[in-house]
Amino acid sequence: MSHDPAGDDQHGHHDHSHLEGMELKVRTLESLLVEKGYVDPGALDEIVETYETRVGPRNGARVVARAWRDPAYLERLRQDATSAIAELGFTGRQGEHMRVVENTPEIHNMVVCTLCSCYPWSVLGLPPVWYKSAPYRSRAVSEPEAVLAEFGVTLPEGKTIRVWDSTAEMRYLVLPERPAGTEGWSEERLADLVTRDSMIGTGLARAAGEVS
Repeated sequence: MSHDPAGDDQHGHHDHSHLEGMELKVRTLESLLVEKGYVDPGALDEIVETYETRVGPRNGARVVARAWRDPAYLERLRQDATSAIAELGFTGRQGEHMRVVENTPEIHNMVVCTLCSCYPWSVLGLPPVWYKSAPYRSRAVSEPEAVLAEFGVTLPEGKTIRVWDSTAEMRYLVLPERPAGTEGWSEERLADLVTRDSMIGTGLARAAGEVS
């Protein structure tokens, strides 16, 4: 298995210290609201969980499912991912400059942001905590096979891993391989196979037998 750091040096990063400052302010406000009893921390956790793992990633799942079913849409996605994604109504902050990278039998793609936490919110929702962590941001580039193994992903021998480094200028969406046995499936049913992690590259799409 080889490692091709495809996006490691292609783009520069902007200074995101202002985002870190904003995050600190948000956390301070959250603590004050919880302390005064205005907000239930359990409810906050549930909201974050919903947008991180369900509502947000469902947008990206629809993009992937459309690409699996519609060759013309797939080609538009390859040519101009930002515009093709906007066709489905998914636009907004951190989704302005998108590129889709396709997994194939020979190549597995994985996305990281090594210097901050650039993430395509419009199609994936809130970034998971681990995506923003220093260990993931460093190890995804230096030892991607080990990181994938920790996520439970074992790739066939000889498959190349390409690691793409997101920046303020470019964010990536992984197009996972379409699972076997899904010929003739509706777009909605196909979307059920697409997970957030499969669109980051730290996971694979669900097998056909994993959904009803």
